[in-house]
Amino acid sequence: MSLAAFAKSLQPQVLLRASIAVAVLTIGLKTLAWWLTGSVGLLSDAMESLVNLASAVFALVMVTIAKRPADTGHPYGHHKAEYFSSGFEGLMIIVAAVGIGWAAVDRLLAPQGIEQVGAGLALSVLSSAANAALAWAMLQSARQHRSVALEGDARHLLTDVWTSAGVVLGVGLVAVTQWQWLDPVVAIGVALNILREGARLVWRSSEGLMDGALEPEVMAEISKALQQFEHHTIRFDHVSSRRSGARRFVDLHMHMPASWTLGHAAALRASVEQALMSAVPGLRATIQLLPTNVEAHFGDQEDLI
Repeated sequence: MSLAAFAKSLQPQVLLRASIAVAVLTIGLKTLAWWLTGSVGLLSDAMESLVNLASAVFALVMVTIAKRPADTGHPYGHHKAEYFSSGFEGLMIIVAAVGIGWAAVDRLLAPQGIEQVGAGLALSVLSSAANAALAWAMLQSARQHRSVALEGDARHLLTDVWTSAGVVLGVGLVAVTQWQWLDPVVAIGVALNILREGARLVWRSSEGLMDGALEPEVMAEISKALQQFEHHTIRFDHVSSRRSGARRFVDLHMHMPASWTLGHAAALRASVEQALMSAVPGLRATIQLLPTNVEAHFGDQEDLI
């Protein structure tokens, strides 16, 4: 089994627990790096790792809730819980960005020297390597399981990796040039970068809660599956779709001759449903049967009453 296949086989809960453990490790390493050097850039990196920890814990809770089966109070399941995780993570990132920016501006107004740069940078690089490896595995699993929460946590970790790379470069340049102002400038750049990422996650979460349509490539697969059944006596219309966490839904009308028996029509509908679910994993199809000469109209004034 390849490394990518192994990563895809891992369940989101397993990787989120690993994310919590790695976050604790990186907090320790980056805090030690800041303590050794006194760099506000490394301090900003450590603060972002605190956000990683809080986000991973919340994501684990939300993924666990999303896995619950449908019940009386939630007949369509709990899949949207993952969007709350993505939104929470975005808000946490924004809070961290504000804190980092505040500390950086204060240091910019009163520059200080940094010490033991080599040891501090080595600790930062080690923690970033752990984050990069985990983020890669999480992205593989997120695509396999269509987990919004897992993908959000993975992309946040990748942001952390790039942030750490910028901090390492900045602190290294400070050590070489002795430009003390460069350290807080790097921290401000870190704050702006993660602020952008936080806003993106919040926006994506809000879009998910609003039942957005399926991706164009997924709709193309649905159209291809329906074309297998189209005939001069059979046609499909009013195809609409939505996403709810890892679950995908499509609703449509299937027109057929009025002379067909109910059993014949139901058998064909079952075949269409099976073809759609085979073409798009995780899809739930709702198909309304209509005679060929009957049209359903939406958007009329009486529909709004």
